Amino acid sequence: MLPASASAPRIDLNSDLGEGFGRWELGDDDRMLDVVSSANVACGFHAGDPATMRRTVRGAARRGVAIGAHVSYRDLAGFGRRAMDVPSDDLRADVVYQLGALQAFATAEGARVRYVKPHGALYHAAATDERVARDVAVAVAGVDPTLVLLGLPGSVALSAAAEAGLATATEAFADRAYTPAGTLVPRGEPGSVLDDADAVAARVLRLVTTGTVTAVDGTEVRVPADSVCVHGDTPGAVAMAQRVREVLAAQGVELRPFVETA
Repeated sequence: MLPASASAPRIDLNSDLGEGFGRWELGDDDRMLDVVSSANVACGFHAGDPATMRRTVRGAARRGVAIGAHVSYRDLAGFGRRAMDVPSDDLRADVVYQLGALQAFATAEGARVRYVKPHGALYHAAATDERVARDVAVAVAGVDPTLVLLGLPGSVALSAAAEAGLATATEAFADRAYTPAGTLVPRGEPGSVLDDADAVAARVLRLVTTGTVTAVDGTEVRVPADSVCVHGDTPGAVAMAQRVREVLAAQGVELRPFVETA
Protein backbone atom coordinates (compact mmCIF):
# COMPACT_ATOMS: atom_id res chain seq x y z
CA MET A 1 0.00 0.00 0.00
CA LEU A 2 1.03 3.62 -0.43
CA PRO A 3 2.40 5.29 2.73
CA ALA A 4 -0.37 6.70 4.92
CA SER A 5 1.23 10.14 4.80
CA ALA A 6 1.29 10.28 1.03
CA SER A 7 -1.60 11.84 -0.77
CA ALA A 8 -3.39 9.02 -2.58
CA PRO A 9 -3.11 9.35 -6.37
CA ARG A 10 -6.20 9.15 -8.51
CA ILE A 11 -6.78 8.21 -12.12
CA ASP A 12 -9.56 7.71 -14.62
CA LEU A 13 -9.95 4.50 -16.61
CA ASN A 14 -11.56 4.90 -20.03
CA SER A 15 -12.54 2.44 -22.74
CA ASP A 16 -13.82 2.61 -26.31
CA LEU A 17 -17.37 1.27 -26.16
CA GLY A 18 -20.53 1.03 -28.25
CA GLU A 19 -18.52 -0.33 -31.16
CA GLY A 20 -21.01 -2.95 -32.31
CA PHE A 21 -23.01 -2.44 -35.49
CA GLY A 22 -26.34 -4.08 -36.22
CA ARG A 23 -26.02 -7.79 -35.50
CA TRP A 24 -22.24 -7.53 -35.20
CA GLU A 25 -21.07 -7.24 -31.58
CA LEU A 26 -17.64 -6.14 -30.43
CA GLY A 27 -16.55 -6.40 -26.83
CA ASP A 28 -18.71 -6.67 -23.73
CA ASP A 29 -19.93 -3.15 -23.01
CA ASP A 30 -22.07 -4.04 -20.00
CA ARG A 31 -19.23 -5.72 -18.15
CA MET A 32 -16.72 -3.03 -19.14
CA LEU A 33 -19.03 -0.30 -17.87
CA ASP A 34 -18.83 -1.94 -14.44
CA VAL A 35 -15.05 -1.46 -14.48
CA VAL A 36 -14.20 1.85 -16.15
CA SER A 37 -15.03 5.38 -15.05
CA SER A 38 -15.30 6.96 -18.53
CA ALA A 39 -16.80 5.62 -21.76
CA ASN A 40 -15.69 6.75 -25.22
CA VAL A 41 -18.87 6.02 -27.17
CA ALA A 42 -18.61 5.33 -30.88
CA CYS A 43 -20.73 7.80 -32.84
CA GLY A 44 -21.59 5.79 -35.95
CA PHE A 45 -18.73 6.67 -38.29
CA HIS A 46 -16.20 3.94 -37.43
CA ALA A 47 -18.65 1.76 -35.48
CA GLY A 48 -21.90 2.00 -33.58
CA ASP A 49 -25.47 2.41 -34.71
CA PRO A 50 -28.31 4.42 -33.14
CA ALA A 51 -29.59 1.61 -30.92
CA THR A 52 -26.07 0.70 -29.78
CA MET A 53 -25.23 4.32 -29.05
CA ARG A 54 -28.35 4.82 -26.96
CA ARG A 55 -27.87 1.54 -25.09
CA THR A 56 -24.27 2.41 -24.26
CA VAL A 57 -25.17 5.91 -23.10
CA ARG A 58 -27.96 4.52 -20.94
CA GLY A 59 -25.63 1.99 -19.33
CA ALA A 60 -22.99 4.63 -18.64
CA ALA A 61 -25.51 7.06 -17.17
CA ARG A 62 -26.93 4.46 -14.81
CA ARG A 63 -23.48 3.69 -13.44
CA GLY A 64 -22.26 7.28 -13.15
CA VAL A 65 -19.66 6.67 -15.87
CA ALA A 66 -18.59 9.81 -17.74
CA ILE A 67 -19.73 9.90 -21.38
CA GLY A 68 -17.38 10.96 -24.15
CA ALA A 69 -17.89 11.22 -27.92
CA HIS A 70 -15.52 8.93 -29.81
CA VAL A 71 -15.56 10.76 -33.14
CA SER A 72 -13.91 9.30 -36.22
CA TYR A 73 -13.30 9.55 -39.90
CA ARG A 74 -16.24 8.18 -41.92
CA ASP A 75 -14.78 4.69 -42.26
CA LEU A 76 -16.98 1.78 -41.19
CA ALA A 77 -15.15 -0.66 -43.46
CA GLY A 78 -11.77 0.17 -41.98
CA PHE A 79 -12.99 0.66 -38.39
CA GLY A 80 -11.71 4.22 -38.55
CA ARG A 81 -8.10 3.08 -38.61
CA ARG A 82 -7.27 4.00 -42.20
CA ALA A 83 -5.50 7.29 -42.87
CA MET A 84 -7.69 9.71 -44.80
CA ASP A 85 -7.32 13.16 -46.31
CA VAL A 86 -10.66 14.79 -45.56
CA PRO A 87 -11.17 18.47 -46.54
CA SER A 88 -11.65 20.82 -43.60
CA ASP A 89 -15.28 21.69 -44.34
CA ASP A 90 -16.20 18.01 -44.49
CA LEU A 91 -14.16 17.03 -41.43
CA ARG A 92 -15.63 19.80 -39.28
CA ALA A 93 -19.14 18.88 -40.38
CA ASP A 94 -18.48 15.19 -39.66
CA VAL A 95 -17.31 15.94 -36.13
CA VAL A 96 -20.31 18.19 -35.45
CA TYR A 97 -22.67 15.54 -36.83
CA GLN A 98 -21.28 12.77 -34.64
CA LEU A 99 -21.17 14.90 -31.53
CA GLY A 100 -24.71 16.12 -32.08
CA ALA A 101 -26.01 12.58 -32.47
CA LEU A 102 -24.44 11.42 -29.22
CA GLN A 103 -25.62 14.53 -27.39
CA ALA A 104 -29.18 13.76 -28.46
CA PHE A 105 -29.00 10.25 -27.02
CA ALA A 106 -27.44 11.57 -23.83
CA THR A 107 -30.23 14.12 -23.44
CA ALA A 108 -32.84 11.42 -24.00
CA GLU A 109 -31.24 9.40 -21.18
CA GLY A 110 -30.98 12.33 -18.77
CA ALA A 111 -27.21 12.57 -19.17
CA ARG A 112 -24.60 14.80 -20.84
CA VAL A 113 -21.63 14.30 -23.11
CA ARG A 114 -18.66 15.61 -21.13
CA TYR A 115 -15.66 15.16 -23.41
CA VAL A 116 -14.46 14.24 -26.88
CA LYS A 117 -11.79 11.73 -27.87
CA PRO A 118 -11.01 11.22 -31.57
CA HIS A 119 -10.71 7.60 -32.66
CA GLY A 120 -8.04 5.69 -34.55
CA ALA A 121 -6.60 7.40 -37.59
CA LEU A 122 -8.24 10.71 -36.69
CA TYR A 123 -6.70 10.55 -33.21
CA HIS A 124 -3.22 10.04 -34.66
CA ALA A 125 -3.66 12.64 -37.41
CA ALA A 126 -4.86 15.26 -34.93
CA ALA A 127 -1.87 14.51 -32.71
CA THR A 128 0.60 15.68 -35.37
CA ASP A 129 -1.26 17.52 -38.15
CA GLU A 130 -2.05 21.13 -37.27
CA ARG A 131 -4.83 21.44 -39.84
CA VAL A 132 -6.64 18.32 -38.67
CA ALA A 133 -6.14 19.24 -35.02
CA ARG A 134 -7.59 22.71 -35.62
CA ASP A 135 -10.56 21.32 -37.53
CA VAL A 136 -11.45 18.94 -34.70
CA ALA A 137 -11.00 21.60 -32.03
CA VAL A 138 -13.03 24.27 -33.85
CA ALA A 139 -15.83 21.81 -34.57
CA VAL A 140 -16.04 20.69 -30.93
CA ALA A 141 -15.88 24.24 -29.56
CA GLY A 142 -18.62 25.30 -31.94
CA VAL A 143 -20.98 22.69 -30.53
CA ASP A 144 -20.14 23.02 -26.84
CA PRO A 145 -17.16 25.00 -25.53
CA THR A 146 -17.46 23.31 -22.12
CA LEU A 147 -16.40 19.95 -23.55
CA VAL A 148 -12.95 18.59 -22.74
CA LEU A 149 -10.66 17.21 -25.46
CA LEU A 150 -8.82 14.03 -24.44
CA GLY A 151 -5.54 13.31 -26.24
CA LEU A 152 -1.87 12.40 -26.16
CA PRO A 153 0.36 14.50 -23.88
CA GLY A 154 2.23 17.18 -25.81
CA SER A 155 0.21 16.60 -28.97
CA VAL A 156 -0.82 19.20 -31.51
CA ALA A 157 -4.41 18.16 -30.81
CA LEU A 158 -4.27 19.48 -27.25
CA SER A 159 -2.56 22.71 -28.31
CA ALA A 160 -5.23 23.37 -30.94
CA ALA A 161 -7.97 22.60 -28.44
CA ALA A 162 -6.54 25.07 -25.93
CA GLU A 163 -6.32 27.73 -28.64
CA ALA A 164 -10.00 27.09 -29.43
CA GLY A 165 -10.89 27.67 -25.78
CA LEU A 166 -11.41 24.04 -24.81
CA ALA A 167 -10.17 22.41 -21.63
CA THR A 168 -7.88 19.46 -22.29
CA ALA A 169 -6.89 16.22 -20.57
CA THR A 170 -4.00 13.86 -21.22
CA GLU A 171 -4.26 10.17 -21.90
CA ALA A 172 -2.04 7.12 -21.62
CA PHE A 173 -2.70 3.62 -22.96
CA ALA A 174 -2.61 0.56 -20.75
CA ASP A 175 -2.36 -2.02 -23.52
CA ARG A 176 -0.27 -0.25 -26.17
CA ALA A 177 3.50 -0.16 -26.53
CA TYR A 178 5.32 3.19 -26.56
CA THR A 179 8.20 4.45 -28.68
CA PRO A 180 11.15 6.29 -27.06
CA ALA A 181 9.51 9.53 -28.29
CA GLY A 182 6.43 8.88 -26.19
CA THR A 183 4.18 8.01 -29.13
CA LEU A 184 2.32 4.74 -29.67
CA VAL A 185 3.94 1.94 -31.62
CA PRO A 186 1.86 1.55 -34.83
CA ARG A 187 -0.62 -1.32 -34.62
CA GLY A 188 0.92 -3.11 -37.61
CA GLU A 189 4.23 -3.60 -35.82
CA PRO A 190 5.01 -6.64 -33.63
CA GLY A 191 4.39 -6.07 -29.92
CA SER A 192 2.28 -2.96 -30.44
CA VAL A 193 -0.64 -4.38 -28.42
CA LEU A 194 -0.04 -5.89 -24.98
CA ASP A 195 -2.13 -8.82 -23.75
CA ASP A 196 -0.65 -9.95 -20.42
CA ALA A 197 -3.16 -8.67 -17.85
CA ASP A 198 -0.77 -8.82 -14.88
CA ALA A 199 2.01 -7.06 -16.80
CA VAL A 200 -0.40 -4.40 -18.04
CA ALA A 201 -1.77 -3.82 -14.54
CA ALA A 202 1.73 -3.43 -13.10
CA ARG A 203 2.60 -1.06 -15.93
CA VAL A 204 -0.45 1.11 -15.24
CA LEU A 205 0.30 1.22 -11.51
CA ARG A 206 3.82 2.40 -12.29
CA LEU A 207 2.49 4.98 -14.73
CA VAL A 208 0.04 6.36 -12.18
CA THR A 209 2.54 6.49 -9.33
CA THR A 210 5.68 7.60 -11.23
CA GLY A 211 4.38 9.13 -14.47
CA THR A 212 6.62 6.92 -16.60
CA VAL A 213 6.41 3.86 -18.87
CA THR A 214 9.12 1.67 -20.36
CA ALA A 215 9.42 2.12 -24.13
CA VAL A 216 10.05 -0.72 -26.57
CA ASP A 217 13.79 -0.04 -26.51
CA GLY A 218 13.95 -0.21 -22.72
CA THR A 219 14.22 3.53 -22.09
CA GLU A 220 11.98 5.30 -19.61
CA VAL A 221 9.45 7.73 -21.08
CA ARG A 222 7.49 10.31 -19.13
CA VAL A 223 3.75 10.11 -19.92
CA PRO A 224 1.62 12.47 -17.82
CA ALA A 225 -1.93 11.16 -17.82
CA ASP A 226 -5.29 12.23 -16.46
CA SER A 227 -6.86 9.09 -17.90
CA VAL A 228 -5.70 5.61 -18.92
CA CYS A 229 -7.33 3.77 -21.81
CA VAL A 230 -7.99 0.04 -21.78
CA HIS A 231 -9.29 -0.89 -25.22
CA GLY A 232 -12.61 -2.69 -25.27
CA ASP A 233 -11.96 -4.61 -28.50
CA THR A 234 -8.78 -6.47 -27.54
CA PRO A 235 -8.90 -10.17 -26.53
CA GLY A 236 -9.65 -10.53 -22.83
CA ALA A 237 -10.37 -6.79 -22.56
CA VAL A 238 -12.74 -7.03 -19.60
CA ALA A 239 -10.46 -9.33 -17.61
CA MET A 240 -7.54 -7.01 -18.29
CA ALA A 241 -9.49 -3.93 -17.21
CA GLN A 242 -10.66 -5.72 -14.07
CA ARG A 243 -7.09 -6.67 -13.22
CA VAL A 244 -5.91 -3.09 -13.74
CA ARG A 245 -8.65 -1.81 -11.46
CA GLU A 246 -7.91 -4.44 -8.78
CA VAL A 247 -4.20 -3.62 -8.69
CA LEU A 248 -4.80 0.12 -8.55
CA ALA A 249 -7.42 -0.18 -5.82
CA ALA A 250 -5.19 -2.49 -3.77
CA GLN A 251 -2.49 0.19 -3.82
CA GLY A 252 -4.85 2.96 -2.71
CA VAL A 253 -5.28 4.62 -6.09
CA GLU A 254 -8.64 6.37 -6.35
CA LEU A 255 -10.56 5.65 -9.55
CA ARG A 256 -12.81 8.45 -10.75
CA PRO A 257 -13.74 10.24 -14.01
CA PHE A 258 -11.37 12.99 -15.12
CA VAL A 259 -14.41 15.18 -15.79
CA GLU A 260 -17.36 16.08 -13.59
CA THR A 261 -20.41 13.87 -14.10
CA ALA A 262 -22.94 15.61 -11.87
